[in-house]
Amino acid sequence: MSTLTKLTLAEANVLLNQKQISSEELTNAYIAKIKESDNEINAYLHFAFETAGETARTVDQLRASGEKLGTLAGIPMAIKDNMSTLEMPTTCGSKMLENYHAPFDATVVKQLKSSRAVVLGKLNMDEFAMGSTTEHSYFKKTKNPVNLDRVPGGSSGGSAAAVASDEALYTLGSDTGGSIRQPASFCGVVGMKPTYGSISRYGLIAFASSLDQIGPFTKTVEDMALVLPHLMKKDPMDSTSLTSPEFSLDQIRKRDIKGIRVALPVDFMEEGIDEEVKAAILKSAKTLEAMGAVVETVSLKSLKHALPAYYIISSAEASSNLARFDGIKYGYRHPEFDSLDTLYSRSRRYGFGDEVKRRILLGTYALSSGYYDAYYKKALKVKTLIMNEFEMLFQHYDVVLAPVAPTTAYGFDDCSEDALKMYLGDIYTVPVNIAGLPAISINCGFDKDGMPIGMQLIGKHFDEGMLLRVGHAYELEAKERGQLYVK
Repeated sequence: MSTLTKLTLAEANVLLNQKQISSEELTNAYIAKIKESDNEINAYLHFAFETAGETARTVDQLRASGEKLGTLAGIPMAIKDNMSTLEMPTTCGSKMLENYHAPFDATVVKQLKSSRAVVLGKLNMDEFAMGSTTEHSYFKKTKNPVNLDRVPGGSSGGSAAAVASDEALYTLGSDTGGSIRQPASFCGVVGMKPTYGSISRYGLIAFASSLDQIGPFTKTVEDMALVLPHLMKKDPMDSTSLTSPEFSLDQIRKRDIKGIRVALPVDFMEEGIDEEVKAAILKSAKTLEAMGAVVETVSLKSLKHALPAYYIISSAEASSNLARFDGIKYGYRHPEFDSLDTLYSRSRRYGFGDEVKRRILLGTYALSSGYYDAYYKKALKVKTLIMNEFEMLFQHYDVVLAPVAPTTAYGFDDCSEDALKMYLGDIYTVPVNIAGLPAISINCGFDKDGMPIGMQLIGKHFDEGMLLRVGHAYELEAKERGQLYVK
């Protein structure tokens, strides 16, 4: 049973198509694994074991009848709890939405259902996707499966931990400033933030609408290439949704990256980065060079402004998006009030956690009269600078290689008393969201304590195929060299 949960998606798909295993067997193995280990990991908030079993049995019947099924049919997966689902609550890890049941499915959930994916449940997250540790969930703290004393990253910590602990074959998360890539790095799995607009955000409860993007977590880059085509589709329900070009699985699997030009920004490798992380990134650059890629150092001057610009823009949009949670329409309502103002203030005071309130305050301040031009408008100008600098860089290079985070996963409470320290951990990931670019996190080694180190590949708009091609080739090469295993 435990052997089944170790399969990659590609391996499981082959066995299912050859009828060597059934979807019901695979699903039951994952359910057993969740029951065995999730009390310790805390990746899940809601379970859907009954409907998962029903879907698995239906897929087995269709496969037995000879019906041609897609890659995701009968594959057990799970969803971050900020995506609307009819059958399960959608809580965003918050007391504010503790009892909320959405009246519709998010577009990505509909796509998964049409692909006959087996949905095991909903996953824990930092409240309203605000945080980098999954300590800010109202319900529980998710632990890093590699070391239970360390954080799994966030805000999609439950999504990363579920894949790393073999509690789901793949999962969905969301990335506003690194919330897929950073937990993927911390847990040693693959996580991708696709191009902004490539996957529909309809039904994703918004944090910062101009930055949010849904993306998958998988065990391998090849698995990522199998999942993405089912999700990257234009959606008339999302005004920012765009048509994505198709990429070739055969091209990705070729393992040929000779002549591909890779930029290594020196700005990412200077002050603040842990020496073991830096060494792993430089070693990855050497590996890519040995495979025929051309790696050159570059400088991106505007990147030093990305972090403050990101926190002003994201907090301003969060202040606006979260204004709807007022104790009237839906969500938590404080039972004691004597006026409308008291109802508003008490519902928001007790319904939101400290991190969410901190960002609402910051965003409201940045948008207030007298400060809009000084902060929010200036942050938007910086956003344009960053976008333009990346655009110029990609005239000469195919891919950017960078760290995902300045450190490996740290202990619980290490940043709980210092929000700024937690924010600084996003320094390498937020430029990607500001520019709307695709990026993937891939394990590139371990530190002296055995904690995973992630490298980040950043690509041109809608060039996910290039990232997957380079990432898959690197992953296979690094495994053969023994670089991806704890010594």
